[in-house]
Amino acid sequence: MAEVLVYVDHVDGAVRKPTLELLTLARRIGEPVAVALGNGAADTAAALAEHGAVKVLTHEASEYADYLVVPKVDALQAAVAAVSPAAVLVPSSAEGKEIAARLALRIGSGIITDAVDLEAGDEGPVATQSVFAASFTTKSRISRGTPVITVKPNSAAVEAAPAAGSVEDLAVTFSEAATGTKVTGRTPRESTGRPELTEAAIVVSGGRGVNGAENFAIIEALADSLGAAVGASRAAVDAGWYPHTNQVGQTGKSVSPQLYIANGISGAIQHRAGMQTSKTIVAVNKDAEAPIFDLVDYGVVGDLFDVVPQLTQEINAING
Repeated sequence: MAEVLVYVDHVDGAVRKPTLELLTLARRIGEPVAVALGNGAADTAAALAEHGAVKVLTHEASEYADYLVVPKVDALQAAVAAVSPAAVLVPSSAEGKEIAARLALRIGSGIITDAVDLEAGDEGPVATQSVFAASFTTKSRISRGTPVITVKPNSAAVEAAPAAGSVEDLAVTFSEAATGTKVTGRTPRESTGRPELTEAAIVVSGGRGVNGAENFAIIEALADSLGAAVGASRAAVDAGWYPHTNQVGQTGKSVSPQLYIANGISGAIQHRAGMQTSKTIVAVNKDAEAPIFDLVDYGVVGDLFDVVPQLTQEINAING
């Protein structure tokens, strides 16, 4: 069976969930070979092997932390040359998509971004995408070179599938461009204790109907009862009620959780473009004609200030 390269997104050896999802998808089209780079790369091996990696290629160097993107592209290019994979899978983060695009250009291959599913095909992997603000679902395959595919978080359930996970050193020679952009400083983001928005299995969002920054505490309380991330519509962000980093929509972040709860959000196309691929959508809005209700699996016509606190109370009671 052909090997499939999976780029590992990790923090000092702690593998992030989207990578484990990629391993699940990679097993549908071949044998996963993980590529772990930077500080703690070797420490990822146990988690990667538990989720199906037959091999883990590692390389630790200061360049991965000191410079932007290009050293990682150099390493992935080296991995492609060493393995001759059937495909290269990368998480669909902002950095991941830049890495994937640069790699595809380097190796003369096509690229598919923001895939939501993968399957084996007679002429190579077939990727499913949700396009034009999720108005259409398309199936595509790369017609030239080694397919480079970025996959949205929450596109597949994480499945354990123990494999050998043998660790091998990857030989990497950095290009002159690798040191072209140096990182001069880092400021840690203040932790809220909530999941990362784009990776969360549950997202609770608030919009114009929240009617003020102080009222987002109601949204946060519901999110915390569910172990969810907090999102916001563009209207709420533009009004200064919640940080831009939490905006869901075409000009914000794209999410695809198992459960999305929209509170006081009308459902403009800009917002729908960022959350329409969610598996189950619930909306609370006092306007029965709000466009969001055309999209939902479950809708509650009511005042969010009445509905959301009651829902939070019921969930907390179940949680004990």
